[in-house]
Amino acid sequence: MANQEATAAVQAKDDGDHALLCVRINNIAVAVGKEAKLYLFQAQEWLKLQQSSHGYSCSEKLSKAQLTMTMNQTEHNLTVSQIPSPQTWHVFYADKYTCQDDKENSQVEDIPFEMVLLNPDAEGNPFDHFSAGESGLHEFFFLLVLVYFVIACIYAQSLWQAIKKGGPMHMILKVLTTALLLQAGSALANYIHFSSYSKDGIGVPFMGSLAEFFDIASQIQMLYLLLSLCMGWTIVRMKKSQSRPLQWDSTPASTGIAVFIVMTQSVLLLWEQFEDTSHHSYHSHHNLAGILLIVLRICLALSLGCGLYQIITVERSTLKREFYITFAKGCILWFLCHPVLACISVIFSDYQRDKVITIGVILCQSVSMVILYRLFLSHSLYWEVSSLSSVTLPLTISSGHKSRPHF
Repeated sequence: MANQEATAAVQAKDDGDHALLCVRINNIAVAVGKEAKLYLFQAQEWLKLQQSSHGYSCSEKLSKAQLTMTMNQTEHNLTVSQIPSPQTWHVFYADKYTCQDDKENSQVEDIPFEMVLLNPDAEGNPFDHFSAGESGLHEFFFLLVLVYFVIACIYAQSLWQAIKKGGPMHMILKVLTTALLLQAGSALANYIHFSSYSKDGIGVPFMGSLAEFFDIASQIQMLYLLLSLCMGWTIVRMKKSQSRPLQWDSTPASTGIAVFIVMTQSVLLLWEQFEDTSHHSYHSHHNLAGILLIVLRICLALSLGCGLYQIITVERSTLKREFYITFAKGCILWFLCHPVLACISVIFSDYQRDKVITIGVILCQSVSMVILYRLFLSHSLYWEVSSLSSVTLPLTISSGHKSRPHF
């Protein structure tokens, strides 16, 4: 570490009292001999210092640190009280050789040290294990699980009866319900992980990984459902089959496209999860996989929107137009919520972005599922639209009929 600056970004969270910075040094003798120190800069102040045109020297830059800690004891405790709100700090190691060119003396021996930032809890004790970027997620997942439980108590029986008796919406409701159960499982696993994490600062990593797995499976289920629903509108138009109304049946072309897009999203989701090991189901596009996921969702939303717009503009039936518009709202909300929230999150502080995206996407996609449930549980509306339709509605594409391109 000698003759160079060792830096780490630390996120400090002040809940009204003081955060505690604890530093433990393993080789105190070498640290004292090298006059080792830690320099703490607030992120904005460090950025201003870097962009300054004054041309500060190495020692002048270090002298402008907001906090300085001399490494002359085995353990140091420093109270950080200058921060009214959570923000990023840059921590630099430096010794008497850092600003010199004497490389021979600087390479004596490294100084291993451990740094721990303890945030005060509601009672002022520094044992709140949640970072600034994680605060509030525990309570959010608790409320989400509670809402799922209440909804299940109210609607589970009627939904099960609707699925059990079959009918034109049988397959749609099965896939929708499976996706909903996976989302509920993801919320429950996240709640268990964060509940344990709040007590020991470790949590249950397996539950965090399980939550991500459930979320990925739910995303795949919904994508395949929406693509299968949209194929009859955006890719092919076909004559209605009177003998096989409202059945889950698609052409090889539409099925192939749906499977390809689903596989592409699956690979990107897994890639993003391996790139970002934090247990958040949605991330603020820090890597290539996240950016590609956002691009894919935007393309799907635009493709669906263009296809439905062409149909709605020429549709004369008010009933069918209302059906198309409602379905378009549910689909576009599902596809665009992540890209839009990723853009909106830029206005927030860095530590808040993942939290904003995670909570926002879960809420928006829940609203999207409610819209689709209400649409397809209305048997009379869907059946009447199908009866009046001159083209096949979603999930009624019959492979036994010829097709012609819609565009």
